[in-house]
Amino acid sequence: MKPNMQSKLEQLTKRLPEWNELLSRKDIVSDVEKYSKLAREHAELVLVVEQYTKWRSACNDEATAQELLDDPSMREFAEDELSAARSRIDQLEHDLQKMLLPKNPNDERNIFVEIRAGTGGEESALFAGDLLRMYLRYAERHRWNVEMISESTSDLGGYKEVIIRIIGQDVYSRLKFESGGHRVQRVPATETQGRIHTSACTIAVMPEANELTEIALNPADLRIDTFRASGAGGQHINKTDSAVRITHIPSGIVVECQDDRSQHKNKDRALKVLAARIKDKQYQEQHSKEAATRKSLIGSGDRSARIRTYNFPQGRLTDHRINLTLYKLEQIMDGDLDTLINALVSEHQAELLSTMGETH
Repeated sequence: MKPNMQSKLEQLTKRLPEWNELLSRKDIVSDVEKYSKLAREHAELVLVVEQYTKWRSACNDEATAQELLDDPSMREFAEDELSAARSRIDQLEHDLQKMLLPKNPNDERNIFVEIRAGTGGEESALFAGDLLRMYLRYAERHRWNVEMISESTSDLGGYKEVIIRIIGQDVYSRLKFESGGHRVQRVPATETQGRIHTSACTIAVMPEANELTEIALNPADLRIDTFRASGAGGQHINKTDSAVRITHIPSGIVVECQDDRSQHKNKDRALKVLAARIKDKQYQEQHSKEAATRKSLIGSGDRSARIRTYNFPQGRLTDHRINLTLYKLEQIMDGDLDTLINALVSEHQAELLSTMGETH
């Protein structure tokens, strides 16, 4: 193990009693938000210290086996013990490296998922609907809550554009790799000749911004228009100007929201989406140079870049960033995304580990 890594682990081990004491203090226990945050961090610290204790134990086993090698009667036993100890040390060290990887500050945030139909007309809009269902089912499996923020439907029941908000634990950490171009190959329901068509949608996954501390929206920079909502909603929806369109003049970002009957609620939702888009734009600009020189699963800034192909005739999904092909498209479209997402997370961790290797 590298000395700087071991030094950090020693410091964390010494800090654990302090954290135990901190969590028992009355002023911390009475502050629910602060307590839950510290309790989460404490749980992570406990896991790291436990793993480090196991690593030290394995190192002791290795040293003991090394000493036994000098005894001819114990040599075979000692070699087996030495091999087992070294294998444990390697695995525990790898696990500890992953645990010490820098956390993305957005990982625990709620997100906005924006799905837009691209090339392919009506078929693209229908695929946008399929992608929406896929994420809704995935959220359901993880017991996350979902809010519909904005939708623009197509003639055949798909979506030209749809925005949802997903609320739950570790939402961004699981879905942050979904941003980009999603291509579909299949025979559309409207195709009479049985020909396979290719169409595409783009997805943007944006962590929710804290408007008070992260994104200051100057009222002078905003143009807010109200208009009558279109689409389903009964008589009321066409009689009042409940729909809201907000234009952020400096960036040119435009957000529309018309899903609620209340103009106030639509405005509040639109401002939240706007803050998330501005934060996302800043993040993409910040990371675009880094991504240009290093392969990266997130932060390339190019949302049109194709990341995945869904081939329905062959029941095949391919993620082009990590060259992963899965022949379980039906299950994936039903929200069974964990195999795919776990592979993306592992690749991202490997990338971060190699970066750590270069800097130490």
